[in-house]
Amino acid sequence: MSALEGKVAVVTGASSGIGRATAKLLAREGASVVVAARRADALDDLVSEIAADGGEAAAVPGDVKDEGLARQLVDTATGRYGGLDIAFNNAGIMGEMTPLPDIGIEGWRNTIDTNLTSAFLGAKYQIPAMLERGGGSIIFTSSFVGHTVGFPGTADYAASKAGLVGLAQVLAAEYGTSGIRVNALLPGGTDTPIVGDFAKTPETRSFVEGLYAMKRLASPEEMAKSVLFLASDASSFMTGAALLVDGGVSINRT
Repeated sequence: MSALEGKVAVVTGASSGIGRATAKLLAREGASVVVAARRADALDDLVSEIAADGGEAAAVPGDVKDEGLARQLVDTATGRYGGLDIAFNNAGIMGEMTPLPDIGIEGWRNTIDTNLTSAFLGAKYQIPAMLERGGGSIIFTSSFVGHTVGFPGTADYAASKAGLVGLAQVLAAEYGTSGIRVNALLPGGTDTPIVGDFAKTPETRSFVEGLYAMKRLASPEEMAKSVLFLASDASSFMTGAALLVDGGVSINRT
């Protein structure tokens, strides 16, 4: 039997990168998946790909900063598939990428709201639905940035991602006896459009890869496998963790 047979999952930031790869893998492992992102056309393509692979998925386009989307995702999961077992709160942005004095208040708020407040909103509606199922797994996409490494120019991003670790720890403590596990995934550099925007030249990409002990970036599919681990019973005694999947960037000095 597949690892997630009969389970229902929500994945945000599913139009590309880690979110897209994870949605496809969770569906392949038997979960019915509700996917969210701002680009409706990309979500429709994803749903079609999942269906062609024999899976089940529904698209709910929208902005994760909108509380209504958080409610709609859970309503879709429960109304269409009967409940909610897994939530991968993954949507995020890099922020303004500038020294702190140059970050505008609107830019700061947009980064915090997109990366951190969206996870709060997601969990606010996901937790009651999971309690009705007797438990579940909530996963936040945090980062090694703000946890083990401080990159200049990433104050808003780092603050938002560090906040996700704290949020995961508190929720893990609050709901540990209710069967809900809450963990944070801390990816290293992954070959996604966001990294492509940062490493625009071969020289920049080579520099970024050189920061890692493995001297390469991850594929989205590698990160998806780590999400599957946190979503499944393979991690049944794991909650409140900040799981580094970072290719050794946190420990590398070579």
